[in-house]
Amino acid sequence: MGAVPPASGPAPLVARVVLLCGPSGVGKTSLVRRLGLPAVALDDHYRDADAEGLPHRRGTVDWDDPRSWDADAALATLTALCTRGWADVPVYDIPTSRRTGTTRLSLGGAPLVVAEGIFAAQLVGPCRDAGLLADAVCVALAPTRTFWRRLLRDLAEMRKPPVLLLRRGWALCRAQPALVARWSALGCRVLTPARAEAEIRALAGRAPAGRRPA
Repeated sequence: MGAVPPASGPAPLVARVVLLCGPSGVGKTSLVRRLGLPAVALDDHYRDADAEGLPHRRGTVDWDDPRSWDADAALATLTALCTRGWADVPVYDIPTSRRTGTTRLSLGGAPLVVAEGIFAAQLVGPCRDAGLLADAVCVALAPTRTFWRRLLRDLAEMRKPPVLLLRRGWALCRAQPALVARWSALGCRVLTPARAEAEIRALAGRAPAGRRPA
């Protein structure tokens, strides 16, 4: 009788993920830039504007609905990064609402990768179940302050027509308290951007060095 093959188990981790969510415009991208850790922009996993089954609201695609986003692809990206240290991630063009290519992200031996986006909380459970989760944080400021920050950013980047930006921004301002409560219920700790930066830096300093993949 032949030898019994070794039991297959989960791939060893070379890093873990910090999920970072919060209202659009609160400063998640700036926070990630200051941290200097490898990062995944989860918004790059949006579906193309002509994809089937997209949610609509007021005659246009509702990009604030998690169904407009590919959670399975995002989880696959994070799994690859945490188990082998690199992944090919999509590049998404917001003005045209479609993917334009891919880029390779390598962790370079870093023990943490930050995954930020408005839908990051949707991955708290799956990442925890897979053993990938280091922390989950929701950054938040007062709704009106976030409204103005978001509007100025979106106008400067010409993301959408100004009337649409004002309409969407006001709707998000009114919805923010409920959104933050939902993200908290999904497992995210609610912190200001400054507090989140301090705690993630501390976590990165305590994390064991990742094993550099072969």
